[in-house]
Amino acid sequence: MKYLDKINSPDDLKTLKTSELPLVANELREFVINSVSKTGGHLASNLGVVELTVAMHYAFNTPQDKIVWDVGHQSYVHKILTGRREDMLTLRQLNGLSGFPKRAESSYDCFDTGHSSTSVSAAMGIARARDLKNEDYEVVAVIGDGALTGGMSFEALNDAGRSNTKLIIILNDNEMSISKNVGGLSKYLSKVRTDTRYLSTKKDLENFLNNMPLAGRKVKAFLKRAKDGIKQMVVPGMLFEELGLTYMGPIDGHNISELLDAFKTAKNIEGPLIMHVITKKGRGYRFAEQKPNEYHGVSPFDIETGKSLKTSTVASYSEIFGNKLCEIAEKNGNVVAITAAMTDGTGLDGFAKKFPKRIFDAGIAEQHSVTMAAGLASNGIIPVVALYSSFLQRAYDQIVHDVALQNLHVVFAVDRAGLVGNDGETHQGVFDESFLMQIPNMTVMSPADYRELESMLDYAVNSMSGPVAIRYPRGSMRDYVNLSYRKIETGKGYVAEEGSHVTIAACGKMVATAVKAREILKSSGIDAEVLNLRFIKPLDSELLLSSVKKTGKAVIIDETVPLGSFASEIKSLLADKAAVMVRTLPDDFIKHGSVEELLKENRLDAESIAEDTVRFMRRQV
Repeated sequence: MKYLDKINSPDDLKTLKTSELPLVANELREFVINSVSKTGGHLASNLGVVELTVAMHYAFNTPQDKIVWDVGHQSYVHKILTGRREDMLTLRQLNGLSGFPKRAESSYDCFDTGHSSTSVSAAMGIARARDLKNEDYEVVAVIGDGALTGGMSFEALNDAGRSNTKLIIILNDNEMSISKNVGGLSKYLSKVRTDTRYLSTKKDLENFLNNMPLAGRKVKAFLKRAKDGIKQMVVPGMLFEELGLTYMGPIDGHNISELLDAFKTAKNIEGPLIMHVITKKGRGYRFAEQKPNEYHGVSPFDIETGKSLKTSTVASYSEIFGNKLCEIAEKNGNVVAITAAMTDGTGLDGFAKKFPKRIFDAGIAEQHSVTMAAGLASNGIIPVVALYSSFLQRAYDQIVHDVALQNLHVVFAVDRAGLVGNDGETHQGVFDESFLMQIPNMTVMSPADYRELESMLDYAVNSMSGPVAIRYPRGSMRDYVNLSYRKIETGKGYVAEEGSHVTIAACGKMVATAVKAREILKSSGIDAEVLNLRFIKPLDSELLLSSVKKTGKAVIIDETVPLGSFASEIKSLLADKAAVMVRTLPDDFIKHGSVEELLKENRLDAESIAEDTVRFMRRQV
């Protein structure tokens, strides 16, 4: 590539003429498409910010100037321009580059992100630290229009507006289109209102009027009313202006020259500023432009056809959940679905088509989603709240205070529970089990297969009261085992495979791992009994005690962090009744890599469980 091969840092980028930057953007877009087609990752969002990222690194003095990326899934171009181009084929791979900004990875990544709506708060903290230390640099937060629906972002905007802290907030709006007439007027008004000469004149006029007697205050009040009335009619950023932020925009996010002019102006404005930038998701790759949702997160794909190289005819847990909920809702008119900007991801797209008035997508607002569910439940509706495990933790207080405290019948469909793989630390679903177990009135269960998921969902909706959580993994069943079906009963598991030498207790997808480990153990002459606990809370203590009374030894496997897990609870239960080996994930944040790689690395795959069980058994002789 003519330009990209020579760019190893933003300093290299700045040696180019501004007229060459669009050519750099074209090469970057081609590079991103080729790279992500091999590694998988977030495609559409990165293609949408190519010009914006080029303009930022050209205009600002990074890493001294700080850029905070909201969510961070759109930071691939940023990584390429900051010396990581040659490592992009390791993106999201074990021991490779993260798919999100990481301070440990580069000095250009000033703040770790992965979840939504955090950038403005983090940027405010960085800006205030700068001011406290009397340092001089720019702080920029890049936040999408979707992330702006999160309540935390509004809390931060409110704080920023009243603080007068110098901060540039870039609102990356990839949903709104620019109307030529309104756009032209808005750009003109923005240029006039943000011109430094205008701002200084406005400040001088206010000082002059304040020094006049009563007449001056009356004139000032009249001018303010007139100005506010006109602004509310013609200025698109009134919401931000009322919060105390200077508004610029809309600005074409694919016009580098226009972006550079805007950044030049923004640097000279005192206090917090929000720059409204319009971009198009998937820009430059027709498949992603036509279906940006489908190309938001992709597995490796064929560039010519846009089709995934990893095809599967097996339904996912999310799809099984969504289909079963539709079936339940057809029979029970009180059932509604709630999600937080994850209708497709949680498998609720079919439900949305069948029951458009009975599904509530709250946007990226998990806290609101859960308390809204509590309100619905308090009036006889049965809400099923479908959230990813790692996002459910954002609503912990609402689960405790608004749902469990009142013992309301809210069903939590906890998707992506356990390891999710390549998205890494911020997305691994390894904490929900621990924090849900400690909440009074909460019931927690986990299905070993699709049939159990369907049965548990039906049971949770139609046969239970109070808060219920069903946690299930990402993707499809990896290991199919032919488990004999038993009717669901609260707090009851069952013996999946009879044995006499050692008890292996598991829940959820780890039951299949336990069955597979049992088969491996046969070659060592070990006859293992496998328990499918089904319920994490309440635990089936009777089943556990009965089994270890026969075997005298127990192996507990649990795909979560150790503290607060059901494995730790079982260990306490069996402390003086049997020798116990516990296998969980470590007390640490789990890095990115495939699920299979991470399970093996943490000795939670069937082969490792079998090996460790053999050693455990030998020590007991």
